[in-house]
Amino acid sequence: MRYVAGCDEAGRGSLAGPLVAAAVLIDYGSLSMRDRRALGELDDSKKRSTAEREELYPAVLRAASKVAVTVRCVSGIDGRGLHVTNVAALARSLERVAIPGAECLVDGFKLAGCRVEHRQVIDGDARSAAIAAASVVAKVTRDRYMTRCEESHPGFSFALNAGYSTPEHREAIMRLGPSPLHRRSFQSIAYTQLAL
Repeated sequence: MRYVAGCDEAGRGSLAGPLVAAAVLIDYGSLSMRDRRALGELDDSKKRSTAEREELYPAVLRAASKVAVTVRCVSGIDGRGLHVTNVAALARSLERVAIPGAECLVDGFKLAGCRVEHRQVIDGDARSAAIAAASVVAKVTRDRYMTRCEESHPGFSFALNAGYSTPEHREAIMRLGPSPLHRRSFQSIAYTQLAL
């Protein structure tokens, strides 16, 4: 296919912070050799260091024909539920980049209610450059936001853990209590252990 749209999210498994879904449309017919090399470096963004993702981010934006990012806040996640929020955010991003004739791929999910025909790809961020590109956009966008939250919510080390469950983060929740950035409805082993 000449046009491939990929979609992925970041923050689904975190204790704090927003959910960020991104979609990227790649026109393989118009890519330069530089862009092709950059896309060849992509993989599951979680396997890359922060510095590597930051380096890949501008290359992805340069290679992409269209990029869409959808952010859902903590109160929205708590109000609608994590899965419903995730699927809706992924669908919204994909719908914003899809064009007629494009192959649309989503990492790990079939999106009920999505107005765009798409295919679920298990481990898609390791198998599709378009999904991996969306993974980088989502992860970098979210990580940058969580780093900025370090100032307004000190003590949780959001710049280091991005809101995910680490021993230090769980200890900070025990010591300080949850911040406004912490999800209250998310049933995780960390919250069970903390008896919040």
